[in-house]
Amino acid sequence: MSQTLPESRRQQPLERQDSFARIDPITDQMRRLLDQTFGEIAREAGVWVPDVDIEEQDDAYLIEAEIPGVEREDIDVEIMGNELVVSGDVKARERSGILRRRTRRVGRFELRVLLPDRVDSNGVSAHLDKGVLTVRVPKSEAAQRRRVEVES
Repeated sequence: MSQTLPESRRQQPLERQDSFARIDPITDQMRRLLDQTFGEIAREAGVWVPDVDIEEQDDAYLIEAEIPGVEREDIDVEIMGNELVVSGDVKARERSGILRRRTRRVGRFELRVLLPDRVDSNGVSAHLDKGVLTVRVPKSEAAQRRRVEVES
């Protein structure tokens, strides 16, 4: 007598495992937990992490960080090995009235991204446009994807 497994327990085809896909849910859970636990302290200290998209292309990583209100000269971008660090300051503007509510982020921000493959630190470029910082980090020659011809 053969039994069929329920639909939810049948094996699905294997999909490409992405390094970021495995890390992102854990990072999000940790960020929520830390925000629930230490959120008030972090907000009082003024240090925050910008929202970010990380895209892997065949030859590079593209990191797009939302940092509205930040001037180009107030941003630092550094690469150390395969770790990218973006930091800077969002300056609070001077006001003549009484500030009744603040939900916009001001103060020091820092984003640290550990890239999974070797990168070419000499080719890193950064561009700020309409409050979005785009950093392009090329992969090293050894880490780039390339097609291998099959011979017979």
